[in-house]
Amino acid sequence: MDSVVHPFPPIYDEKSKILILGSFPSVKSREEGFYYGHPRNRFWPMLERIFSAKAGTIEEKKELLLFNHIALWDSIASCRIEGSADSSILDAVPNDILTLLNKTQIERIITNGRKSYEIYMEYIFPKTSIEPIYLPSTSPANASWTLDKLIDAWKQYLTSN
Repeated sequence: MDSVVHPFPPIYDEKSKILILGSFPSVKSREEGFYYGHPRNRFWPMLERIFSAKAGTIEEKKELLLFNHIALWDSIASCRIEGSADSSILDAVPNDILTLLNKTQIERIITNGRKSYEIYMEYIFPKTSIEPIYLPSTSPANASWTLDKLIDAWKQYLTSN
């Protein structure tokens, strides 16, 4: 089991209104150097369909997020983890979400999957008092949710401000 520190910064600007929080970057994401780097993760294909935008490069992904006033980060700053399995996470240290909130116009926080939600509720919610919206994980491990079902579940929270 490896002790790992989150390898990249949050994506946001002062106009960000929605914050999406994953749990912790997968091995593939850490290798790629950006969020949701596993080719079977449905996060970017889902956003491309919801916003009718192309997000192939890291720069295009950042532009898609910021154009739509979305900030992206993870609930966990560091942890012990085996591979990419959220179920193996131990000794999680939360990210400083409050500092990010103070630099943005965040009105809504969405957690991408169960582990992010659990970490948020245990460590972050007591500081922010912002109730998160729990949405199904876009991870390939959540195979029971098709891309179309994920789009249906996520779209209303990403497009209504």
